[in-house]
Amino acid sequence: MLASKACWVLFAALCLAVGLYPVSYFLAASNFGLRASKSIELLADPVWNAAFYTHIALGGLALAVGWTQFVTRLRLKRPGAHRLLGKVYVGAVLLSGLAGVYIGFFATGGVVAASGFISLGIVWLSTTASAYRLIKRRRIEEHRLMMTYSYAACFAAVTLRLWMPVLIHAMGDFISAYRIVAWLCWVPNLGVAYVISRRQLQARELVPS
Repeated sequence: MLASKACWVLFAALCLAVGLYPVSYFLAASNFGLRASKSIELLADPVWNAAFYTHIALGGLALAVGWTQFVTRLRLKRPGAHRLLGKVYVGAVLLSGLAGVYIGFFATGGVVAASGFISLGIVWLSTTASAYRLIKRRRIEEHRLMMTYSYAACFAAVTLRLWMPVLIHAMGDFISAYRIVAWLCWVPNLGVAYVISRRQLQARELVPS
């Protein structure tokens, strides 16, 4: 029980920390962080900049609020807050995901990295849209399943930052590491979401009706 609570605290802390990280891009120089790997021409492109800042700001918001949707106490005791935060999450995903797909075409690392991040954006958008349609139809269990997959895709923002130092150290090269992390940051997350969903389904099946 204690270990489970500790994992939840760590999970929430990572989501909040990485969710707030985009603030640093608004306070730092224009070539801060990942932007340092971009060309001068791209950094001067107003469309790319609008998409970039939309993606990181609303993606951070989605990450920071999305984990609350899995808190049973909030869902049962504060259904209004649960629904409100869910709407904030869906709205943030819609805009951040679309912007993410766009900037994915300009990803550092060429076609391998670009295809990884574009695929992530498509999965994030499609699972979130499916979760929203399902809850509107009151198909609650299927909604929870899709939300699990949606947030697994969203959590890629965290796993990317956990994997990058390991990959750079192992490969000695940022570009090679970035090409790998474009896929590694989210594909295993979906596998974990599948395992979690299966265990929850099996646990519910064991509960007498």
